[in-house]
Amino acid sequence: MLDLTLITVGKIKNGAFKAAADDYLKRIKPFARLEIIEVRPEPFDDGNKEKAKREEAFRIQEIILRKKGAQVYLLAEEGHDWDSVSLAKHLEKVNGPIVLIIAGALGWPEELRQKYPRISLSHLTMPHELARVVLLEQLYRAALILAGKEYHY
Repeated sequence: MLDLTLITVGKIKNGAFKAAADDYLKRIKPFARLEIIEVRPEPFDDGNKEKAKREEAFRIQEIILRKKGAQVYLLAEEGHDWDSVSLAKHLEKVNGPIVLIIAGALGWPEELRQKYPRISLSHLTMPHELARVVLLEQLYRAALILAGKEYHY
């Protein structure tokens, strides 16, 4: 069974995205352990974007430190892209817990980009709320694949 933690900067505010995310959370439950941790986004204006990214990164790093032995992945459009079956097989090979992190509106500071591998959901940029729904759907699909269930109709 997959042991997953999803860290996101910010909450889902859009009702349609929230409903879709909640639906996938229910679907995943029989096939994987999944914890979602929402990190407070840092307010910013044009003058303090880098500072805001560093503050968010600090909050994320504090959580990662508590996840001893976890394999950490950042979600980013320039990350490694897999098809659903390849992603499932990759996740299955990870020995231990997996932490997946979705950045806030400002993206990733360079220090985290250099430190952790990245996974792409798409080469397109999308709002973090939509990225969460897409990621949850793919995690559900991966869990089904690993359980030998039909995942594609």
